[in-house]
Amino acid sequence: MKISSESARKVAESLLQIKAIKLNKQEPFSWASGWKSPIYCDNRKTLSYPEIRTYIRQQYAALIREEFANTEVIAGVATGGIAQGALVAQELNLPFIYVRSSSKGHGLQNKIEGVYEANQKVVVIEDLVSTGMSSLKAVEALREANLEVQGMVAIFTYGFDQAKANFEKYQCKLTKANFEKYQCKLICLSDYDHLIEEALEKGFIAEEDVASLKRWKKDPEHWK
Repeated sequence: MKISSESARKVAESLLQIKAIKLNKQEPFSWASGWKSPIYCDNRKTLSYPEIRTYIRQQYAALIREEFANTEVIAGVATGGIAQGALVAQELNLPFIYVRSSSKGHGLQNKIEGVYEANQKVVVIEDLVSTGMSSLKAVEALREANLEVQGMVAIFTYGFDQAKANFEKYQCKLTKANFEKYQCKLICLSDYDHLIEEALEKGFIAEEDVASLKRWKKDPEHWK
């Protein structure tokens, strides 16, 4: 299923309207990586708006029905993908599990929470993809647990070349002595390009901001 431009821009407009995404070229945001960024994204805010939350849930579900029809389990990535994943699992009447960023330090020390069986087909839910590495570590954990990951669906991606390369060539350590390269199909409801188009049309940015914002996507590490 190809995401329509109309749908991608509708998601982008919603994120802008509720300030889940903020654009500020003059006073950039600082990322944990040290990058300076003209964009701040917190898609968890969508959960506070029933109409937007419902639309996103329905878009997730429609994608999964068409692209991953044999899905048996929905897996959310902690923390942003947990609530979204639970909503999608409810919409599709499927079991839900989630993947921690690291194993729990007490009790059973689980990295994957919930009930699942080996070889079940899983779709992973994320809220945001930047470079993709944290998302792919969740995929690795699921595959190490002998689950069959069909792909990943997210609300928004910056569309970095690095992320595309990571999803196409990620190297997963399945055993101490063996590495396996695999692809993970990623589909996002909206992206940075549609966001810029919508932001310009709706007056969130000016025409003179566009070139700088596009440069950031091409080389975020050295953007000024």
